[in-house]
Amino acid sequence: MSRMYSRRKGKSGSHKPAQLKASWVKYKPEEIEDIVVKLAKKGNQSAMIGLILRDQYGVPLTRINGVKVTGMLRKHGLAPAIPDDLFNLLKKAVNLHAHLGKNRTDYTSYRGLELTESKIRRLVAFHIRNKSLPAGWKYDIGQAKLLVK
Repeated sequence: MSRMYSRRKGKSGSHKPAQLKASWVKYKPEEIEDIVVKLAKKGNQSAMIGLILRDQYGVPLTRINGVKVTGMLRKHGLAPAIPDDLFNLLKKAVNLHAHLGKNRTDYTSYRGLELTESKIRRLVAFHIRNKSLPAGWKYDIGQAKLLVK
C-alpha cells in the first residue's frame, strides 16, 4: 500500500534473510497446515494465525513450500470473501463514521475518515485488478457496516 499523504510506495528498507528451515522447528509442513486450518476455523484472520504460529508454536516463517497462509486457507475453502487488509480498513471506517455520528464537530476525525476512505478506494481498485474482489464491487458505508458487523 502507498503512503497516506503522498503517492509514493511505502516499502520498508529491510528484508528477512533467506532461510530454508529453522533448526528449532519440530513440525512438518503438513502439521503446520493442519494448525493453520484449525486456527482459521476458530475465526482468526491470516495475520493473527501468523502471530500465533510464531509465538505459541515457534514457527518463524509461515510460508510452507512457497505457499502463504492465505493460499493454504484458499486451498481448504476457508479464505475470507474480503481480503484482510481491506476488511480492517472497512472496520476502521465504520468506527470513524459511528464516532462522527455522535461528535459532529470533530474535524480531525472527519479528515481521518476521508483519508481512510481514499485508501479503501485505492485498495479496492488493486484487489479488483488482481481478481480477489468481483469486478463490480464498490465501497459504500452502508454496505461496509453490514460486512463488518
